[in-house]
Amino acid sequence: MVKPGAVVIDAGINRNTEGRLIGDLEFASVKEVAGHITPVPGGDPMAITMLVANTVRAAERFSGFSK
Repeated sequence: MVKPGAVVIDAGINRNTEGRLIGDLEFASVKEVAGHITPVPGGDPMAITMLVANTVRAAERFSGFSK
C-alpha cells in the first residue's frame, strides 16, 4: 500500500519475539517500492520525536494549515 517513489518515515519501534528492535512496516518489501525510506532502529526517542515534529511542521507549511 505504498505509492511508488513515496518517502516513508518509519518512526515506530517495536520488539520482535527475539527482543530485537524493529519498525512498524515490512522494510524489505517497502524498500522495493519507496523512493526513500528511513530504517529502524536508527534513532533514539528524541531523534524520533524531532523527526515527527518536523514532519508535522512541513505538512502544515505545505498544506497552508496552521493551528
